[in-house]
Amino acid sequence: MSKVAVFGAGSWGTAFSLVLADAGNSVTLWARRAELSESINERHENVDYLPGVSLPDEIRATHDPDEALDGADLVVLAMPSQSLRSNLEHWASDIPEDAVLLSLMKGVEVGSAKRMSEVIEEVTGIGADRVAVLSGPNLSHEIAARQPAASVIACVDESVAAALQARCHS
Repeated sequence: MSKVAVFGAGSWGTAFSLVLADAGNSVTLWARRAELSESINERHENVDYLPGVSLPDEIRATHDPDEALDGADLVVLAMPSQSLRSNLEHWASDIPEDAVLLSLMKGVEVGSAKRMSEVIEEVTGIGADRVAVLSGPNLSHEIAARQPAASVIACVDESVAAALQARCHS
């Protein structure tokens, strides 16, 4: 079982954690607020963002970024795009050496007009061959309800994109 760190315990990060767990991954979901991570672990539900959706044992939450990153070979970034740079500045040095980063974020950075993938590469120093982007007409509540959906994963290294697609397929 592969270990995935998902940064962002909002509705989209939580819903995508379900996709990853359903595909056979062990997921550690990072929450900005300690009380949210504790609630997720106690209730197996994200009552703040996806109430009524049961989370499997393969998903556990933490408020500690080091704990989330420990042993992760995939790091999923699902936080608000305008907080990406400041968050990555705190965590970049702790990202495992061979981990691939997958961005679920849309938009560009205010001030620089950089895409989120460009911000990731700039702050972490990780090459574009290990930074991928997922996009599609996805609504978190539909994904959490396990309704049929399709997304595209893009990366300059097509083999990385294909491997990520396989890891997310359920």
